Amino acid sequence: MKFLSGKTNFDFMSRRRMALIISSVMLISSITSLAVRGLNFGLDFTGGTLIEVGYPVAPEIVEVRNNLEAAGFNSVVQTFGAATDIVVRIPPSEASESSAELSTRVLAALSEGVDGEIEMRRVEFVGPQVGDELTNQGILAVIYAMIGVFLYVMFRFQWRFSVGAVAALFHDVMISLGVLSLAQIEFDLTVVAAILAVVGYSLNDTIVLFDRIRENFPRYRKRQPIEVVNTSINETLSRTVMTSTTTLMVLLALFFFGGEIIHGFAFTLITGVVIGTYSSIYVASTMLLLLGVSKIDLMEVEKEGATLESRP
Repeated sequence: MKFLSGKTNFDFMSRRRMALIISSVMLISSITSLAVRGLNFGLDFTGGTLIEVGYPVAPEIVEVRNNLEAAGFNSVVQTFGAATDIVVRIPPSEASESSAELSTRVLAALSEGVDGEIEMRRVEFVGPQVGDELTNQGILAVIYAMIGVFLYVMFRFQWRFSVGAVAALFHDVMISLGVLSLAQIEFDLTVVAAILAVVGYSLNDTIVLFDRIRENFPRYRKRQPIEVVNTSINETLSRTVMTSTTTLMVLLALFFFGGEIIHGFAFTLITGVVIGTYSSIYVASTMLLLLGVSKIDLMEVEKEGATLESRP
């Protein structure tokens, strides 16, 4: 199925130096934001208490926040699923008392001015030690994913392709984290899952392009590497645009209609899909050219009696 009609012939690699400058600016901005502003770690990493309640009718979120603030709570309030389900997150500084005492006080604050009975659904407490452990595990998960990608691509293709793939993934992860830092989106376990999904999405896009480049080097023997890479990008462009567009349609629906509880997850994936599509073309492919990939690296060994068709 073709998303773009006709054969495209865009000269992507002629703009690779400009793309490197743009990527460098985005990376520096992301690292600076992470160093200065940091990530807005959620309860999963900082520790604290999560309380889920059910209202008889959908409440006004602003009114719920005001009731909790009047009771002395510095909390985060979100809808969870249905409009009548509310999740309250209490930071660790506010959660020094027992969970039972805290939930009783929160329930009393939420009941102010509400007709009917509020149902307590669940109370979860996350200690600071657990939060530190989850932080370390989240970082290690991304590092292990990078190492696994490097080894897989090197085994399937060649070491230059491994460096290009890992450079693109590092680019995607760092810029995604930088955007989260700039926007101060709450960073919790769902966002970690989204970051790992971005790694998988970007890798899949890169592998499809790399596979076409590997096929085209023996096929177009007389062409220069930059021409082969350009041709390969154009040949996979329809698939790339179709995949990115349909994925973004689903993610945008999740972001706008999925509820506040998954905003961070959807926002991270939207950012990652856009950056990942860009990096597959301009970071991974450019890295191949910078490392000097050539037809000699990928030339297939001809079997006796076999002929390889060559195109001009």
